[in-house]
This record gives sequence, structure tokens and C-alpha cells, in this order.
Amino acid sequence: MSASELIEQFKALPAKERAQVAKFVVENDDSWIPESFKQGMADAEAGRFADMDTILSGAKPPPRAAE
Repeated sequence: MSASELIEQFKALPAKERAQVAKFVVENDDSWIPESFKQGMADAEAGRFADMDTILSGAKPPPRAAE
């Protein structure tokens, strides 16, 4: 099935079913999320974040883990 065919079938679904499909895609496919955002979230989860005022005062940010 082509993307065009899938899109047409998606459009034909009732609103509730379209919402279910959209929810599934958002929860199971993160290809639309920029890698820089994913890295930022990983840094935050690991505690590697700093207050903007601290950084602007000249302090260095916490180091990132080796990639």
C-alpha cells in the first residue's frame, strides 16, 4: 500500500478512529522529533542541565556523557 492510499483511507475514517491512529503514531514513531531535542531530553533526564543565569555568568555547563 502506498502512502497516498494510506492517507486516503485515513481521511475516510470517522474522527474517533483518526484520533486513535494519530495517537498510535505519536506514541510509537519518534522520527518526527529532532535529534537535538532527543539529546536535550536525555541530558535533562540524566541531570545535565543548568540555570541560564548561571551559564550566562560564565560558569561551564555540566559535561555530557561520552557518545
